[in-house]
Amino acid sequence: MSLSNFDAENADNLEDIEKQFAVKAVQQAEVYWNLITKIPGSKLKLTKYDEELYEDLVTDFPEFKDAVYISNIDENELKNHKNKERWRKFCKKWETKIDDYNFGTLLRTSPKNEYDQDGTIFALRLQFYAFEISRNKMGLNDWAVGK
Repeated sequence: MSLSNFDAENADNLEDIEKQFAVKAVQQAEVYWNLITKIPGSKLKLTKYDEELYEDLVTDFPEFKDAVYISNIDENELKNHKNKERWRKFCKKWETKIDDYNFGTLLRTSPKNEYDQDGTIFALRLQFYAFEISRNKMGLNDWAVGK
């Protein structure tokens, strides 16, 4: 089968491929956790577009200015129909700048905790950047240094 004929909407889920995506997501989470335990998040730059991404984010999602909002992610709210459309429009603007912007990534629901089974959700890489850049700007990840 050639890729030009591949229909992703109707493709079977292959367990091995899903496992590979999960392994990559866990590796990314481990790298990020190792970073914020060594460097205060408030001094960390995640992409070369951090400032531009943050400014664009708070224009489209003003709630990201609120530390309470970015400290308590409600997965159902994040992924409801209305917000999915908002994220789709936001992501479209960044698809050519952020590599793998729509790759599945693990995201902590609160910056107050490490990655764990109960406090981690699956999100898009661009959502990860949005939350973590916002948290870092506010110093919400600084506590992790030395953990």
